[in-house]
Amino acid sequence: MPKHLPAYAKYDLLFSPQRISALKDIRGRKWRMLASMVAELPETHPDALALSLTVIQLSGCETCEKDSYRAQLGCATCARRSLVSFKGSDEALLRDFETARKKIIAHLTPP
Repeated sequence: MPKHLPAYAKYDLLFSPQRISALKDIRGRKWRMLASMVAELPETHPDALALSLTVIQLSGCETCEKDSYRAQLGCATCARRSLVSFKGSDEALLRDFETARKKIIAHLTPP
């Protein structure tokens, strides 16, 4: 990255599959199993993209801005906070993942 860019220019604005391993220990056994399995996949695998989409939607990444507090925390920290504060069950998160997975596969499947 060029040195003349402001420090905040390095922040990600969407949770990426690279950061999934940081989320493995956040929830219960079912979440841990899913996150551990997906963390081992290539970043372009539909399941990695689906889990990222799940976290993006849960964390509200769509509204994140480079100069925001959330961006300065970093995606992994923001995602961890979102998962910790999520009041639903691991089963609800897994259902969200399956919904995101279907969207990703539909998007990647040629018409």
